[in-house]
Amino acid sequence: MQRVKFIYNPYSGENTIVSDIDKVIKIHQKYGYSVIPYRISLEHEVEEAFEDSNEKYDYILVAGGDGTVDKVVNCMKEKDIDVPVAILPVGTANDFAKLIDMPLDVEEACEKILNSKVDNVDLGKVNDKYFLNVASTGLFTDISQKTDSNLKNAIGKLAYYVKGLEQLPKFRKLGIKVQSKEMNFDGDMFLMLVFNGKTAGNLNLAYKAEIDDGLLDVIIIKAGMIKDMIPLFIKIMKGEHLESVNGLIYFKTEKLHIECFEDIVTDIDGERGPDFPLDVECVRNGLKILGINNKE
Repeated sequence: MQRVKFIYNPYSGENTIVSDIDKVIKIHQKYGYSVIPYRISLEHEVEEAFEDSNEKYDYILVAGGDGTVDKVVNCMKEKDIDVPVAILPVGTANDFAKLIDMPLDVEEACEKILNSKVDNVDLGKVNDKYFLNVASTGLFTDISQKTDSNLKNAIGKLAYYVKGLEQLPKFRKLGIKVQSKEMNFDGDMFLMLVFNGKTAGNLNLAYKAEIDDGLLDVIIIKAGMIKDMIPLFIKIMKGEHLESVNGLIYFKTEKLHIECFEDIVTDIDGERGPDFPLDVECVRNGLKILGINNKE
């Protein structure tokens, strides 16, 4: 019988995965899989899920948001575990799962995964940490880290918006230095995002990105007067902001170096990222994944 390691976060989103565990097992049994579950919590971290890494698994099934998936992938890389990953999007933020068009319904998602072939997608890497979707720094990037987890679970995305409004009075220019083969920038910015995926907070910001082209998509929102930023935000909402817009720098690259001496944090897929300086690169075909395309 084939085996799947099922790693789930019972606190993700609205705790829905807890009531769906039987569905996950039932569908996998139908396809001849034995499911070995692991429940992550404050007492039992993701790393413990791989203490039996000498065991043979056909794939790793992750139920959680972007942060949970990010932790699983980093553990796999650290332990050199090279098996496919599949995602059940049950978190507050599911940007990567949405990118690969995973259904929110658990039964539909399992069926799609079990009827798909293995694909290779790119990974981003910041210093020694990997990310699937986006790495960011600047204003708003520490919102998820400063938002109480109970509040996030209770009111979901609204919790992020509440924290975002609290930060508006703190808008200030942030000096940053970015070096790559395609673009050098030494100046002030409000926000910088480096995408492997396309969306952040459900906003389709890097709409030209591809997850298998070996390139990262970089967006820098330069600092300026708040009133002058309104046209840019309008274009962002319309999805027109990557077309030579004032106040925004956009380019694709394989790797870049970032320096910043401001008192700001970095964020990778909703989790605290490394401290500056940053060396960011695209790891082409860095992850095997299920659920994108049907079996041939």
